[in-house]
Amino acid sequence: MMQRLLAACVACACMAMLPAQAQTPPPADDAPPARKALKVCQDPNNMPFSNLQGEGIENKMAELFGKALGLPVSYYSFPQRLAFIRNTLRYKLPGEDFRCDIVMGVPVGFDQVSVTKPIYRSTYALVFAKGRGLDAVKTQADFLALDKAVLQKLRIGVYDKSPASEWLNRHQLTEQGVPYPIMSPDPQQYPGEIIEKDLSAGKIDVAIVWGPIAGYFAQRVKSPELVLVPMRSEAGVRFAFQMAMGVRYGEREWKQQVEGLIDSQRTGIEAILKEFGVPLVDESFDLRRN
Repeated sequence: MMQRLLAACVACACMAMLPAQAQTPPPADDAPPARKALKVCQDPNNMPFSNLQGEGIENKMAELFGKALGLPVSYYSFPQRLAFIRNTLRYKLPGEDFRCDIVMGVPVGFDQVSVTKPIYRSTYALVFAKGRGLDAVKTQADFLALDKAVLQKLRIGVYDKSPASEWLNRHQLTEQGVPYPIMSPDPQQYPGEIIEKDLSAGKIDVAIVWGPIAGYFAQRVKSPELVLVPMRSEAGVRFAFQMAMGVRYGEREWKQQVEGLIDSQRTGIEAILKEFGVPLVDESFDLRRN
């Protein structure tokens, strides 16, 4: 994602922990110093994941973990664009400690960090306004089965270079696509604008975005009422991804402690995901027919 890479994504997620330079794992410390705070690396404007006001999914999870550890939570913020990991988790000046020790959301398989066990599994979703001609759509198969004349008139918002754009190309809907840049130089831009601003205003008819973004902004927008349809992966297009947390390579004891928190705080984590409307899917989701 990488939240923004999954977010745009998986992009969000995300839209861009794009590859930084490969890191040589440092030797593990035999006796790491006692922690005085849970120091979290975050994007300052990446809702529903994080922001400076501490309102995001990852902020809530950090507070949950901090309480369990008996530690205050502090944040080191940097936009999740180019070299996010290098400028947060790996950032350390001579004579100083690292500015932060954990990234609260990375996709499983992201090799710039030591990835923990998964936290949740979500998928991309179709989002559209109720009462605008698409109410019969319950699955992506229903969407593709719409009358050709209807499909040809739709404006479908997707982030470029995302599974959504691949899906449009696979189903000959490229002409209906409205591309959004996966990275924006505007620090005030956030992934949910595609729904909160453009879909709600009727500038596009459908948005296809990463599940946590879809779920959060679909419930945040009160008028018009928005409908969310989770999407299943297809041959050549993967929509479902597992999310985890990330720590520095070589910090084995810290990673084990974080994974212990993921297990012990599972009920609290699930409550946070439910609060934010994250569409959760299991591994069998992609195996069932649309």
